[in-house]
Amino acid sequence: MTDTGNSQDLLLSFYGDDFTGSTDALESVTMAGIPAMLFLSPPTVEDLKAYPHIRAVGVAGTSRSQTPEWMDDHLSQAFSSLKDLGAPICHYKTCSTFDSAPRIGNIGRAIELGQDIFGTAVPVVVGVTRLKRYVVFSNLYAAASVAGDSEAFRIDRHPTMSCHPSTPMTEADLRLHLAQQTTRAIGAFDFRQMLSDDAPAAFAKLCEENAAVILDTFDEATTTRTGQLLHERSLIEPTFVVGSSGVEYALADYLTKEGILPIVPPPTHRPAVDRMIAICGSCSPTTRRQIEWAESNDFAVVAVDTVALVEQGEAEERRIAEQLVALTSEHKGVALHTAKGPDDPQIAATRAALERKGLTSADSSPVMGGSMGRVLKHAITQTGLTRAILAGGDSSSHAVSAMGVKNMEVAGPLVPGAPLCRVHSMDSAVDGVEISLKGGQVGDDNFFERVMSGQ
Repeated sequence: MTDTGNSQDLLLSFYGDDFTGSTDALESVTMAGIPAMLFLSPPTVEDLKAYPHIRAVGVAGTSRSQTPEWMDDHLSQAFSSLKDLGAPICHYKTCSTFDSAPRIGNIGRAIELGQDIFGTAVPVVVGVTRLKRYVVFSNLYAAASVAGDSEAFRIDRHPTMSCHPSTPMTEADLRLHLAQQTTRAIGAFDFRQMLSDDAPAAFAKLCEENAAVILDTFDEATTTRTGQLLHERSLIEPTFVVGSSGVEYALADYLTKEGILPIVPPPTHRPAVDRMIAICGSCSPTTRRQIEWAESNDFAVVAVDTVALVEQGEAEERRIAEQLVALTSEHKGVALHTAKGPDDPQIAATRAALERKGLTSADSSPVMGGSMGRVLKHAITQTGLTRAILAGGDSSSHAVSAMGVKNMEVAGPLVPGAPLCRVHSMDSAVDGVEISLKGGQVGDDNFFERVMSGQ
């Protein structure tokens, strides 16, 4: 650990491009024994004095669904604020499927901003074996689902990500993918170089020659070596890195082997609850199966009239909220969904409704997510429910913001990538509520039951 000038001696800071991804990173450091907290806006050194125990700081953002112009205004400020905290490593956390496009969630632009602010080359770490994401010779492969033994696909042939409604992945080589988003030089550090005796020197040379360097990460050896390279680089100068929670897992693996971690014991499982609400803004096949499981297991399942939501706004929100409150008194669980899988005709209908309002498909997540957050907050306030699910990386970001959440920390583990998080809020009705923020491909079919049981 280095003397960063911060009395808390932070090990890491990160900015998540959406909320489910942010809680994924939060989980990875917390379960490694690093006390951490996730904020909705960058905290100052003064803010952190209220949390003297934390050693990792995260900021949950929405950049995955934003434009490069938005990034220029918001990400540059966020990166500068995180740099001021003095952590030796600052991580721009992306989804492990790396889905992005020149006009939406441009990761290349994030690399440019980070390089300009930190003044050094940017390591890019995307593979994370715990989530069944693998990078080999800079090509990304991902399992169809994080749960079970589902087949791994090259990302441009992935059943979900190759046809993602906003940011379809049409290129598996991450160098070529990023070349569509930035003109800066992108290098590659493959596993043969990584595992050689001269890896640190070879990596340093690549960093001198390129704006960003992609590291292979597909097994224990490459993951641990990645952690070593990042840690040793951070001892020399503050390091800005881009990629999935593979960054945190790599660092944790290496620092655990070095005897630096754990700092504190990780949290344990939470007790069961008898009622729960799930808000699903994800249109992935995995989430669809989870909704279908709920239909077969005594959950009330409600398809949100997204067209009415776009056209009528607050009036439709109030109607949905009242319906939700009524259903929670009759059922152990309630699941609301804005789409049931990628083929749901409601997706096209929603886009058409947005266009009639002068909006675009990029506005779907802020509109739907914000509405669902307000609906969920109303239901929690009226019923006293203490546990909920928000499914969908893009939409959940806006939902949490609409709920008035200040920050959150991991309450207990569930499945990789979707822990139970304890909410901190100035609103007493929301403060202390436990929420699992789930990406589209996370969890078995019975994930809702897992969340209720806390196991």
